[in-house]
Amino acid sequence: MILSRINILSVFCLLSLLACEREDQESIPIQTLEEINTSNPQGFPELIAPEDNRYTDERWSLGKKLFFEKKLSKDGQISCASCHQASFAFADQVAFSVGAFGRSGTRNAPSLANVGYHPYLMREGGVPTLEMQALVPIQEENEFDHNIVKISESLSTDQSYRRMSQAAYERDIDAYVITRALAVFQRSIISGNSRFDRYQYQGIPSALSNNERIGMDLFFSNRTNCSSCHGGFNFSNYSFQNNGLDSAYADVGRFRLTNDSNDLSLFKVPSLRNVSITPPYMHDGRFHSLSEVVEHYDKGGRPHPNKSQLIKPLFLNNKEKAALIAFLHTLTDHEFINDPRWRP
Repeated sequence: MILSRINILSVFCLLSLLACEREDQESIPIQTLEEINTSNPQGFPELIAPEDNRYTDERWSLGKKLFFEKKLSKDGQISCASCHQASFAFADQVAFSVGAFGRSGTRNAPSLANVGYHPYLMREGGVPTLEMQALVPIQEENEFDHNIVKISESLSTDQSYRRMSQAAYERDIDAYVITRALAVFQRSIISGNSRFDRYQYQGIPSALSNNERIGMDLFFSNRTNCSSCHGGFNFSNYSFQNNGLDSAYADVGRFRLTNDSNDLSLFKVPSLRNVSITPPYMHDGRFHSLSEVVEHYDKGGRPHPNKSQLIKPLFLNNKEKAALIAFLHTLTDHEFINDPRWRP
């Protein structure tokens, strides 16, 4: 009789514990894929998408599949992910990425982190929306060297693409679907949880060391003027600048778009988020380390008719250079680059 009472009490306690555990589990909010892909990090503005291409899980899944699709290139060997690798913050680690048929690209592949916030795209700013952006690498000879109509025809023979296209846009896969689905996926590539973010936006003082804070103060000071171009939540004002790399450039930059001599060899200011893992640097990938970049700016660059007036000798000492580089390392978002969403 005593044993029976003990057993009954044990079962009652066990059921109570399980009930409490279940209540605890149920109280933990579970984010949906949509909530994860469309949430804004602290300190970031709302990300606006076109009314006709709002986020849905179906559009995102199709866009992701297309991002890794090698049929986008004429030789079937190159995808978007070939040059924009998640482990390198959706950039590459060579000066010029290899395109279809082994052809070398002509500009360094930029990071796609937070690309949805950019007001225009490409180094000369000639593409106004993400929905249009994919058409550029698709037709470029040194990139995909393909035709989106032919790509659509090829993908339409794939039953999974036909099914996913109907679920996402209620139409067969075509140029409209391909460009828009890719845009939905790319807008989800958001990076905003670096140690700098934890310090600046999440209010965690211990997130940065004393030396890193010294570097941050230098970065945002009038002495270096770094933040004049690399300011804001995304560390870019998206302006077009010449930073004195050469007295004469092989790449004409924004002039290619405007044919205005005032735009000769001007390039869109890149974001510095995750910059420590996106070498080589500059539009032509000439610098292989942050030390080289800092040295360039410290010396004030070379003369050029369109060189920014902000580029001038800084006269930093070695400790200041080291502190500045240490701060740039705090812009790396390790959670972002290791996110399982970016795996094929």
